[in-house]
Amino acid sequence: MYPEDLKYTAEHEWVRSPGQGEGTVRVGITAFAQDALGDIVYASLPAVGDTVAAGDACGELESTKSVSEIYAPVAGEVTAVNTALDATPEVVNSDPYGEGWLFELAPGDPDAVAGLLDAATYSAGLSG
Repeated sequence: MYPEDLKYTAEHEWVRSPGQGEGTVRVGITAFAQDALGDIVYASLPAVGDTVAAGDACGELESTKSVSEIYAPVAGEVTAVNTALDATPEVVNSDPYGEGWLFELAPGDPDAVAGLLDAATYSAGLSG
């Protein structure tokens, strides 16, 4: 259910390394998170060039049920955002691990990603 090639956070973000840009990682929310949120109607993402700290709120996803903060999985500089979500935020629901990605960042410490949860640990935490 959770792709093995990704790393995860307890706040239900995933990290794909590498991202599209050199030295970057791609960030999104898990299927569990998008399901809990319901139909996503708006995405407020960090701006390219923003510096984020690990664990800090850096954006929001608004659904028909609630507004949920997006947290930075690792510290770094935002290098890209998924501008397609401006017109079609619902793609986060239909394809959370593909076209529904949120942003990319260049980690300040490239080894920080290795310290995140693997798929088995993340999944076990959901059922525990």
